Amino acid sequence: MTGTLNDINVFDRSPIFDDILQGRAPRVQYVVNGHQYDMAYYLTDGIYPKWSTFIQSISLPQGPKAELFAKVQESTRKDVERAFGVLQSRFAIVKNPAILWDKKQIGMVMRTCIILHNMVVENERNGYTQYDTSEFEEGTSTRSSNVDAPNTSEMPPNLANMLLIRTHLRDRQLHERLKNDLVENIWNKFGNDEDE
Repeated sequence: MTGTLNDINVFDRSPIFDDILQGRAPRVQYVVNGHQYDMAYYLTDGIYPKWSTFIQSISLPQGPKAELFAKVQESTRKDVERAFGVLQSRFAIVKNPAILWDKKQIGMVMRTCIILHNMVVENERNGYTQYDTSEFEEGTSTRSSNVDAPNTSEMPPNLANMLLIRTHLRDRQLHERLKNDLVENIWNKFGNDEDE
């Protein structure tokens, strides 16, 4: 149908990478399988390009490592989609097109809906399994990832910097290295559990 918006059409029209290209996005650093990375990534399905910021599943996984990665990536991506579905079903302001124009206000609305949802879940918690939430608490952490508030003075948004960041964003070799590192990382964390 003409005019239908699917994931890739929405992506093409989305300003999602504007803050990254203009050097305003939060700085991210994390280590996977001994390699350091400095750009966040999204779990996507196969229609997205093989950029350093998109990690797709493995469509025909060969071997136990690839099979485990595909299983974990797909289930995690579905969990995120399900979480947004819950927010959309609970809050009309999330389901319907945004009436606000300011990105900060839209972000505040999303955070408010997430907080309200979490309050409802907390209130109904007696029926849920208790999880260890210590890894989500702020403060000193031994985790290998870090996100800092943006510091725009480090990289002025000129054309040369934007092109450099754009090249980094679309780096197919970096995409493959990150994906391979994630496969190894997931195998090292959960591979032995598969035997049990």
